[in-house]
Amino acid sequence: MSTPPLHVVSVSLGDSSRDSDKTAEFLGRPVRIERRGTDGDMGRAIELIRELDGAVDAIGLGGIDLYLIAAGRKFVIRDALKMARAAVKTPVVDGSGLKNTLERRTVEWLQETGTVDFRGKKVLLVSAVDRFGMAEALPALGAIPIFGDLIFALGISIPIRTLLQLRALAFTLLPIVCRLPFSMLYPTGAEQKKRVSKYVKYFHWADVIAGDFHLINRYRPDRLDGKVIITNTTTEADLAMFRAGGAAMLVGATPQLGGRSFGTNVMEGVIIALRGKRPEQMTQRDYQATLDQLGWAPNVIKF
Repeated sequence: MSTPPLHVVSVSLGDSSRDSDKTAEFLGRPVRIERRGTDGDMGRAIELIRELDGAVDAIGLGGIDLYLIAAGRKFVIRDALKMARAAVKTPVVDGSGLKNTLERRTVEWLQETGTVDFRGKKVLLVSAVDRFGMAEALPALGAIPIFGDLIFALGISIPIRTLLQLRALAFTLLPIVCRLPFSMLYPTGAEQKKRVSKYVKYFHWADVIAGDFHLINRYRPDRLDGKVIITNTTTEADLAMFRAGGAAMLVGATPQLGGRSFGTNVMEGVIIALRGKRPEQMTQRDYQATLDQLGWAPNVIKF
């Protein structure tokens, strides 16, 4: 008798037109990976999580972070906590555990293999508090960063240039910011399709553009000539867009499945389902060991 596939579902506040349903094998176990968008409807997302609770092996929160992290401190987003609490039996993850390990490893792998030499490279990380592993790794590799948290989340055109500045602002602002309606901080539903022609000077400044796909896509200029893009959750249409805009390379930390990459929340859900553990039981060492077993390497596409 064949083993039934594990089932991981990402419940996303994003656009439902980006939904997908794929089955892949990891560590010899089939895993069904689903993404279900709710078009920005928080109530619908909560109801869907309740329906899935106990019926699937892991639930990912898509289009929203449960935790923002700075220098080892976690700050909980109130709206995401409402979603997470809708599940009692099934583990709920937001990808933060994987971002701190897999995405840090991704930029280090790019440097070690000579795929991207970050020394002296100007890197725009559109949001650092949701990718603090990458934020710490980039300066250590010799990159010249701009962290765009104030710019792209709060609409304040002030670049953050050092980890010290980022930590100070995070510790001051995040306790307040995390209590705001999430739609004030990040595009959800149909807003993800809207382009905003502001702050393009930071994209033009950068050699490398990294971080959340929807923030990159919302604020990017039409032309990205010669840029390296490091992001996730890209579809075939997104790849075509980057290619047409002149980007030199797209790097994804998560593997391509059926022509698209999935968010870190989904892939963290895969790890949790394979391990049969609750997220709070997982240490950074557990994530690292599982990643070593899975053998995931960054997905590099040169245009």
